[in-house]
Amino acid sequence: MDKHILKAEARKMTGRKVKQLRKEGVLPANVYGKKVKSLAISLKEAEFLPVYKKAGETSLIELDLGKEKKAVLVSNIQYDPVSDKMLHVDFHQVDLKEKVTAEIPVEIEGESPAEKQGIGTVVQHIFEIEVEALPTDLPEHFVIDVSKLEEVDQAVHVKDLEIDKNKIEVKAGMEEVVVKVEPPQKEEVVEPVAAEVPAEGEVPAEGETPVAGGEAKPEEAAEEKPQG
Repeated sequence: MDKHILKAEARKMTGRKVKQLRKEGVLPANVYGKKVKSLAISLKEAEFLPVYKKAGETSLIELDLGKEKKAVLVSNIQYDPVSDKMLHVDFHQVDLKEKVTAEIPVEIEGESPAEKQGIGTVVQHIFEIEVEALPTDLPEHFVIDVSKLEEVDQAVHVKDLEIDKNKIEVKAGMEEVVVKVEPPQKEEVVEPVAAEVPAEGEVPAEGETPVAGGEAKPEEAAEEKPQG
């Protein structure tokens, strides 16, 4: 696993004053953890973005605070709802000797012969799998090569993933389907229903307007009583 190092420094500025930091390209953040006192820090957004792109939320990041270094995972990122700009980052400080749980992303590579031939479609059912492991043993992602899926109904289950079970405990069911080749869906053709036109001389149903002009409406066509 690649080592990701990120420089940061302790932050004294809090509250509304952090807006000034963001204008200067500085991202406010906090470090928290089990038996760890919460620490307010700041870091350069331009340096954080490439590290986060590589590490995601499953790879360890070493926060370099000068005299002190902390092993952390990205826990949460707050975004501006309008501009989608990063506002704040939460880091979870971990004990390298204590197991943690994490959601590991599932990625697909290759092209399925079944999909290439048009006889089926590759459908991904699970996008993240929860695991428990030591921080240094957490995989960055699971990769599935779908080029081996040649027929409809072929599937890759959780049990088929390459996992070191001595180091990683999977929380998902082993028989759960991660990826499967589904048969192509047939589009239902709905044929238009032709409007029924009463035949010539046919009496319209009650409440309908007669086709032939000049005829009385049903409610006006009451049978006359014979005169005495």
